[in-house]
Amino acid sequence: MKKGLIMEGGAMRGMFTCGVLDVMMENDVRFDGAAGISAGAVFGCNFKSGQIGRALRYNKQYGRDPRYCSIWSLLTTGDLYGADFCYRELPDVLDPFDRVAFQENPLEFYIGAADIDTAEPVYHLCTDGGKTDMDWMRASASLPMVSRPVEVDGYRLLDGGIVDPVPYRFMEKQGYDRNVLILTQPRGYRKKKAAMIPLMRIVLRKLPKVLEAMEVRHSCYNRQMDEIDEIEDSGRSLVIRPPAALGIRRTEGDPQELERVYQIGRREAEKRLSEILAFLG
Repeated sequence: MKKGLIMEGGAMRGMFTCGVLDVMMENDVRFDGAAGISAGAVFGCNFKSGQIGRALRYNKQYGRDPRYCSIWSLLTTGDLYGADFCYRELPDVLDPFDRVAFQENPLEFYIGAADIDTAEPVYHLCTDGGKTDMDWMRASASLPMVSRPVEVDGYRLLDGGIVDPVPYRFMEKQGYDRNVLILTQPRGYRKKKAAMIPLMRIVLRKLPKVLEAMEVRHSCYNRQMDEIDEIEDSGRSLVIRPPAALGIRRTEGDPQELERVYQIGRREAEKRLSEILAFLG
């Protein structure tokens, strides 16, 4: 039996995921491998490095810093979330990412991103939390229209949520057959077709495969949710999700709001801790 942890993205809805992960770390819940998409990757990496509270801490401290996320950053760097600040200065200097612990933890940690030339999901197995791993994290969380494509390992990449919002099928193909999924929307949520498609057709005209994927993204997501409901009901996987819509903005920087959503994640994990432990055996 291989035990897997799978984390959906969702920008600052990811504070829910952080709350769940911190409770798991505090109670020594262990997995053989994990896979994260977008915020699930950039926040979830702290599970492998064992840094309880880090993702909440730096988001509360720097969430309103224009170097972290702002229109100013978008206009001056081409990225809504400042690449140099988020993936160098913050993990190297301001709130250090424990690369030694990350490397020594045997948990396999995969990051998913979208190949913009094929609109197919591609995955990277992290090794040391160094520059290449950070580039993959940045790629996985690089939202279309407000981010530059990230070039790494011969790929041109954007947000993994475009093509594989919840990578449970990928993990099953890697042999993980006892999986815990952390989602950031309540059960029953389904996406509608993006209202910004007309604007996307202008902004993404030079990235036709990305545009095609964005036009059907809601269908892809909803199909995955239907499948996840089925595997949850069958007992094949355990799914942890918010009890209701989190009501937080994707780019929220208010420390009180971030804390509120984080605490919802903690409460849900604490409530289901015995169930999680029993499921994992």
